[in-house]
Amino acid sequence: MTILENISLREYNTFGVDCYAKRFVTINSFYELQQLLTSEKDFFLISGGSNMLLTQNIDKLVVLIDIKGVSIDKEDANSVYLTVNAGENWHNFVLWCISQDYGGLENLSLIPGNVGTCPIQNIGAYGVEVKDTITKVETIEITSGKLVTFSNSDCNFGYRNSIFKNEAKGKYILTAVSFKLSKNNHVLNTSYGAIETALKENNIVSPTIKDVSNAVIAIRQSKLPDPKEIGNSGSFFKNPVISNTLFNNIQKEHPTVPSYKISEDLVKVPAGWLIEQCGFKGKRFGDAGVHKNQALVLVNYGNATGKEIHKLAQEIQQTVMNNFNISLEIEVNVI
Repeated sequence: MTILENISLREYNTFGVDCYAKRFVTINSFYELQQLLTSEKDFFLISGGSNMLLTQNIDKLVVLIDIKGVSIDKEDANSVYLTVNAGENWHNFVLWCISQDYGGLENLSLIPGNVGTCPIQNIGAYGVEVKDTITKVETIEITSGKLVTFSNSDCNFGYRNSIFKNEAKGKYILTAVSFKLSKNNHVLNTSYGAIETALKENNIVSPTIKDVSNAVIAIRQSKLPDPKEIGNSGSFFKNPVISNTLFNNIQKEHPTVPSYKISEDLVKVPAGWLIEQCGFKGKRFGDAGVHKNQALVLVNYGNATGKEIHKLAQEIQQTVMNNFNISLEIEVNVI
């Protein structure tokens, strides 16, 4: 475990923002992490760097959690129980599950980031949320160095939300996540978004979990830029949930507004659609911009600063509020 000084974080955040860490260390094992906690209590954690926007240099120790490993805890005729260490790449883990014919995560293919951050914002896509498969989350309490396990119910999961974004924020380091996945008779979710259309276009009548994963990957690649080619963090805003009354008012002026019914009183409206209606889709402001294929994604064309991207986000929020009376919530952590 070697602590480095004055390290660029450009390669450690998917936006590719060139901020610096005063000190930097990579943690490869639980032992190293526990040793670190004996001398350091004030630090900044990073993992896959996919859910943050750096707007300033980090004037403290930056700790990269890179603990790897996947283990099968138990299995029966229908299910398998896995524990996955925090440093594992999320998409690679999903692909491994599909190769083993373990079902439940296929709709979450190609989501950037590492396993350790997936519970924090309860990642979700195409009608599936990761909370549906998580059984527990293992952590280390920063102040005491003790191991603390959170059950699924302990995590207080919500839409792109969890206890780790609220009352537990900054108090624990997530070290591993455990999942329950199906081994046969997989329950497929193909009705959300364009999955069903993609399967039909490929003449797939009885899809496997691999077919669903391939469809999701193709859809995401057609809409979302690869962070390795253009800096981004995927969806920048949450899809807002609004009242039926407000939705009906919007629908009067925009009859084709897409929506997803949440309850008798609430409707979810795609944030990307709102942003596109405000004229931001494909617009560029210096090296900060809105992606040409998906208005929900803000991008760094090369040398945009985090502050420039955040300023664009705030302008989008204000414009959507002025035009639709809807408050867009940023999904990405702005540092």
